[in-house]
Formats: sequence, structure tokens, C-alpha cells
Amino acid sequence: MQRHIAFVGRDGAGHINPTLPVVAELVRRGHRVTYAAGDAYGDAVEQAGARHLPLPANDFGGGRAGQQSLTGADLDPAAMIARMLLARTEREFPVLRDGLAADRPDAICYDASSLSGAMVADLLDVKTVQLRPTFAANEHYNPLQEFIPDPGRRAAGIAAADKQVQAFAEPLGVSGKPATVLNSGAADLTVVFLPRRFQYAGETFDERYVFVGPTAYTRTAADPWKAPVAGTRLLFIALGTMMNEHPEFFRLCIRTFGGTAWRVAMAIGNRVNRDDLGPLPANFDVRPYFPQLEVLRHATAFVTHAGMNSTMEALLNGVPTVCVPQMPEQAANARRIQELALGVHLTEITSAALLDAVTEVEDSEPIHKNLAAMRDLLHAAGGALTAADAIEKLISGASVASLR
Repeated sequence: MQRHIAFVGRDGAGHINPTLPVVAELVRRGHRVTYAAGDAYGDAVEQAGARHLPLPANDFGGGRAGQQSLTGADLDPAAMIARMLLARTEREFPVLRDGLAADRPDAICYDASSLSGAMVADLLDVKTVQLRPTFAANEHYNPLQEFIPDPGRRAAGIAAADKQVQAFAEPLGVSGKPATVLNSGAADLTVVFLPRRFQYAGETFDERYVFVGPTAYTRTAADPWKAPVAGTRLLFIALGTMMNEHPEFFRLCIRTFGGTAWRVAMAIGNRVNRDDLGPLPANFDVRPYFPQLEVLRHATAFVTHAGMNSTMEALLNGVPTVCVPQMPEQAANARRIQELALGVHLTEITSAALLDAVTEVEDSEPIHKNLAAMRDLLHAAGGALTAADAIEKLISGASVASLR
């Protein structure tokens, strides 16, 4: 039976990309999908088979300014998150409400940071699916603790933020339920794009959470990339799409690996001028972006910011990582990688430390053994197929417990 399923995204490749294979799978099964997202993602949404509902561009942005807004000492992080949620929701909610009310969906699948998605689902009284591209939250682990380590301060911050959200939602005819978006667990179903083994306190999450692993969304690059011959030591260096404005780091990598036996593919993003990096060694290929999945299929090591998408894609390909996180949530990923002995969390970024870490992860038999086991878990998690199964079961009223 065909259903109408709505998705509500948050601008950012790390939030949108994991969901697109799920959309494509639901469309393949005969369902009709409306995807609300910023204009920058309209083409990708339509290529996945969904109708694009444009949302106003209102994210805080990337680069160093965005990083400072996330970590600045002038605001409590919970208050800062609430402020961003409300500012975004004020612009998104009317568009989303009007766009979906006339064509009521059977379920709304909303990004974990989309308050407007939760609110419209509550207003329309439809099934809810929270989409989490990174760690899920419950009473045993909350990603907000990476920003507010003190439990008492964190609880007080969440409570104060919830009051702000409730005060905003009630005049719009929405209950206080969406306020728990900061805590998670408020949705009928939560789809988490990582395996349960990688989740902190993974064994404590109940049947409302389905850990599907990565969905391996394929991106296209403007320039073709030719894979090296078999046996090449290929080092991939990339800091993601948001917090990559670090020319000094890229220059350090050039000094460290220039003229070595590694062939180096280094993605510098669109905020760093290649000419500012100085002369490039013959073994370096430097571009704004690479087709990441294709490069990771051939890489022998990966120096990464440890964003969750990049982390999962490295694990999916069995590539050991050297993590140089740029913000607290990435530090949590890096810490988990080191805890599970899948790579190294580099806390001192010097040329010697970087060289030693890359050599270590590339040569470590225990790391490669752990990567092989994790890769099996990722494939078994089912990705987009498992996510689509869970969403269909929720809509039909069947239990999703068997998908755990």
C-alpha cells in the first residue's frame, strides 16, 4: 500500500546525505516522499525520487565563525542550542506546516535537530521518526555531555531550554512534547545511522531505537579521480565540509608527508586557497573535494576530522583512521574510535606525532582485525533497507522490536 512519508532535514551534508538512500528505498517500494530541505539540497532530494519542499536557509553556517558560536563561553551550550533551534524553527515552521497540512503524511521523519519537524508532526498528529546521523541519547548517554560535562549543569540547561521551547510551541497549538528534542526518545521511532556496537551505552537503548549503520550515499565530484595501482600506500586527508578552514594544518601535512612513500589525496574544502599552501610535492593531489567513498575504497590510512559520516564510511571500507577532531561531537567520535581500537585519536598535532600515528594505524594488525569485525557489523546492520523496513512497520502498526 502506498504511503506518503515526509522527511525534514537540517542543512548540512552530514545530516542530509545518510537519509537519501532511505528515501530512494522507500520510493523504490512504491511510497511517495516529500522532503523539506534547503535549496542547496533540492537536486539531491529529487534525484532520490522525492518531491522537494524548499525550506528557508537559516543554519548557523560553518567555518571558524560557526565553530566559535558552538563553543563560545558567553552562552550555556544548552541555551545556545535552544536559541538556534528556535531561530530556525520560527522561519521553518510556517513553511512546513502549510506545505504538509494540505497533503497530510502518514509519518514525518525529522532530523534530530529539527524542532520544526517534531512540532508539525505533533500538530498533524502523525507518526514520528527521529533521524540521528550521530550518537543517540538516553539517560545513560547524551551527546550534550560533550559540550556540558557537568551533569547538574547539563540537566539545568536542558530544563531551561525545554521551557523556552514550550513557551514558543504552545501559542502555535503544539504540545510540550517536542521540547524533549534535546533529550531524544520523544519520537515513536529513532533511526540511528551507526551500528549499536559503536554507540556509547548501546546495550541500554530499547526497541524504539533502530541502529542501521551507514547508508553509503554516493556523492559525485566535479573532477574525476583515478585510483592508484594496487599496492600503493594511499593516504587520504580531509576535514569534512564545515570546519575545514585550517591552512596551517594542511601545510603541516605537506611538510610531514611530502616526498614520502605515500601517495596523498588531500581535500582542503572551499575556504582554503590552494595557492596559500605553497609548492606541492609530486606525491600530493590537492583539491577542494574528492569522491570520498571511491578514495576510501583504496586508502590505506585516513587522517580525518572524525565527523560521523566520514567515520562510518572509513569503517565501512576497513580504513584505519587518525582523528584530528575540530569540535566536541567529533572528539566523542574520535574517543570511541580509540576505545574500540579502530584508529588513533591524536590530541597533539605535530609533524612527528602525525607521522607516527599514520604509520601506527597502517601497520597495526590488531587495528585491522578490529576493523574487519566492525565492517561485518556495519554490513549486517542493513543501512537503508533496515531503516525503510522500520519506517514501514511503524506506519503499519507492527512492532519494530525484531529489527534491533
